[in-house]
Amino acid sequence: MDPDFSRLDAHLDDNDLDGYLIHADESDADQRYLSGFTAPDPFTTLYDGDVHVLTSSLEYGRAKREARAATVDRLADFDSRAKIEEYGGVEGQHRTLAAFLAEYGAESVAAPGDFPLGVADGLREQGVSVDADHDGVIGHIRAVKHDEEIAHMEAAQKANERSMAAAEAMLREADVADDGTLVHEGETLTSERVKEEIEVSLLRDGYALDTTIVACGADAADPHDRGSGPLRANESIIIDIFPRSKETGYYADMTRTFVKGEPNDTVREWYDVTQEAKEAALDALEAGVSGSEVHDAVCDVYADAGWPTLRDDPNTETGFIHTTGHGVGLDIHEYPRVSTTDNTLEDGMVVTIEPGLYDPEFGGVRIEDIVVVREGGYDNYTDYEESLVL
Repeated sequence: MDPDFSRLDAHLDDNDLDGYLIHADESDADQRYLSGFTAPDPFTTLYDGDVHVLTSSLEYGRAKREARAATVDRLADFDSRAKIEEYGGVEGQHRTLAAFLAEYGAESVAAPGDFPLGVADGLREQGVSVDADHDGVIGHIRAVKHDEEIAHMEAAQKANERSMAAAEAMLREADVADDGTLVHEGETLTSERVKEEIEVSLLRDGYALDTTIVACGADAADPHDRGSGPLRANESIIIDIFPRSKETGYYADMTRTFVKGEPNDTVREWYDVTQEAKEAALDALEAGVSGSEVHDAVCDVYADAGWPTLRDDPNTETGFIHTTGHGVGLDIHEYPRVSTTDNTLEDGMVVTIEPGLYDPEFGGVRIEDIVVVREGGYDNYTDYEESLVL
């Protein structure tokens, strides 16, 4: 994959800058995207129309093979050890970075808004101008996915669906104890046990996740409560899984809501209106519209049904208390937003559509698909049944 950095070129030209600088490890999505390289320790990438990578000797050989870079340099190429011996660890490192930038004529650079403050100050002391890029230009570039990226994300979603099926099977197979708790293979079925099943399924497929949500009853009334303890019959159980490929770094995201037994009338109503809200969002979704228009479509459905939304009541603690969706890629939450914020959706952007309703008295309901924005509509590559009652 060869990213189109013309938008970054324009940013540098418009701001009369020599380059764009990132100093971060592989967990930084912009770093991975710009350099095409991953390493557990921070390394440096400069873009000046070409990509230049500066790394330690430890990573040098692999960076030469794997980085999407015109040049790969070692710290040793700029006498890093001698500089550290003469000026100390901190200043010596900053002088090494400054020498690297000087090699490519970069006297003024943009850097991400979360660029390390100490490194920025150190470079300024060496005469390098460092301007913060608060607009997140690389994040905007990353938002429009290439076919190869979409293929990676579709593969992640297939693994996601297999893990969701494993979780759903546990709920279906569970018995109900006299106290209403679920029992699976003779043991109380807990949120933690279902999460374990999800994680094992994903690990077998080469995917990982730091956290997942299996939240029951009142726990499900908080959209980001991970859930804990025994799962119970006749209460909503929200399962939200967002795995990342260990190989490619790309995420998937999906949520389904289940009830083992009989949901109460409110949860049934919530589920039906949430399906309606999701369809309204998808009907509004296409390249050229604002994410806020898609969000409005969801809020309108909920408002017409008599449920509060944050759009209409910023202080509400129940009802639709989050946004409709977000971009997904090398980060699980990235540009664009499908919210009250105006941002134009473009062909190739990957977003979630995830309306939901919440109230501690009844629990919560959320349904989430992941889709690609297209001219005139969208491609939904979520292929998992929506079924409330198990």
